[in-house]
Parts: sequence; C-alpha cells; structure tokens
Amino acid sequence: MKKTTPGDGPVIIKKYANRRLYNTETSSYITLDHLAAMTREGRDFKVIDAKSEDDITHNVLTQIIMEEESRGQTMLPVSFLRQLIALYGDSMQAMVPGYLEASMESFQRNQKEFKHAVEGAFANSPFAEIAKRNMAMFEAATTAFQPGAEPPAGQDNGHKDKEIAALRAELSTLQEKVEKLSK
Repeated sequence: MKKTTPGDGPVIIKKYANRRLYNTETSSYITLDHLAAMTREGRDFKVIDAKSEDDITHNVLTQIIMEEESRGQTMLPVSFLRQLIALYGDSMQAMVPGYLEASMESFQRNQKEFKHAVEGAFANSPFAEIAKRNMAMFEAATTAFQPGAEPPAGQDNGHKDKEIAALRAELSTLQEKVEKLSK
C-alpha cells in the first residue's frame, strides 16, 4: 500500500476518545468509510490514538474489515477464519503475517497481469473499442454495487439512451466491417 500522493508520506489520522477520526491532512473529521476509500485508492495512512499517541492502525483496519464483513461483503470464509484463529499461539504464528502479505501481493500481481492480458488480446482487433467499453461498463457496474456508491454525476436516463443508441450504431458499423472482411 505504498502509493501516496499529497505530502508524500502517510496521512496522520487521530482517533479521539469519542471514537471520532480526524484527518490532519484535510483538517476534517472522517469516518471508517473514508479510511476504507483511502485504502482502495492506495493512500497510505497511520492512525494514532490522540491521547496516548500509540499507533492503532492495525486495530482500525481490522475494524474496517469487521464492518465490511457484517454488511454482507463476506470475503473471508469461515474455514479460513478458523484456521487463522488456530494459528494464534502456535509456533508458526510469527511466519503467518509474512506469508499472508506475500500471498496478497502475488494475488494482486496476477490480477494486474490478467487484466493486462485481456486488454492485450483485443488490442489489434476490430473489437478493441467494444472490449474497452465493456471493461469500463464492468468497472462501473462493480463500483455501483459497493456500499455507499453513488451513480456518476450528471448521468441520467436520457444520457444513457443516447449512449446505447451510439453503441448500437457503432456495433452495426463494426458488423458491416467484419462481413466485408469475411468475403
């Protein structure tokens, strides 16, 4: 999670006794949902207890996971959770964090490679533009189902109807080109 932009360092978040979180970069109070969004954006942050100045980032990230899991966004299977709990106090406990971190990094690399391969497969075909639009629609659909997601600003049904008509016209043009190529 080393991607960061403004200030080129972790954003300091202070957590007060009243459970409020204060973003020192923006000088505003935020919620756990804001921290989850920052995480998804790759922003690095550090959560500090305002009174003791202890680093409580781990606890807050765990709390975010608990909230996501309770909303029905279950990603951690029960069997995995049982195995993880069983490793606490085990002689292998010290190795688990490094292993899990390496596994997640590998998963993210594979995900990026897969996306790149799919994009590359359509790069020089007449369907490249359709593939790009489908990918954009897929990404828009996945974000639409995230808790708290709002539809993109300025999009109304009239705009969508025009977009669909333009896509149909473009598909028709591409079909004609494919038919010409096959003759």
